[in-house]
Amino acid sequence: MKRIALLITALFALLAIPAFSRDRPTADIVRGQFDRINRHVLEMAKDFPEDKYDYRLKPEMRSFGELIVHIAGGNVYAAKAGRGEKVEWTDLDPKNYKTKAEIVAMFEKTMQDADATLKGLPDASFAKTVDPWFEVTEHSAEHYGLLVAYYRANGLVPPSSRPKK
Repeated sequence: MKRIALLITALFALLAIPAFSRDRPTADIVRGQFDRINRHVLEMAKDFPEDKYDYRLKPEMRSFGELIVHIAGGNVYAAKAGRGEKVEWTDLDPKNYKTKAEIVAMFEKTMQDADATLKGLPDASFAKTVDPWFEVTEHSAEHYGLLVAYYRANGLVPPSSRPKK
């Protein structure tokens, strides 16, 4: 468990490094980080074998598929909060998404909705706050590290760790 926690921390740190760049406007950094983590999660959702979507590291933990649905809930929250709606962060019900195809399609939709909201915000709004975007990016990055552990526990190499052709 210590190795998983260390891996998650290291992955988040690597994903956050560009956020400290002083050469780019805050709006670009926030949009870029949000997009990057969502693309990583989507790539994993598409790549992970469908017959392993029910895999759990431990019985009390979410399955791989349930974890993708959970991450998507952050995108739903971000889209609504980013539009100024009063919203609570609540999980989507994984029982509503029974197959890999349904989970991937739902995740893509939440990405598109959140991205549309994020891109629609004026750059100046990020001088006031980076929430909910930073909060959701951090949440997704933490779970990205957990998805890596699901890959490794199944003897698989995560897409971003594979040699580039």
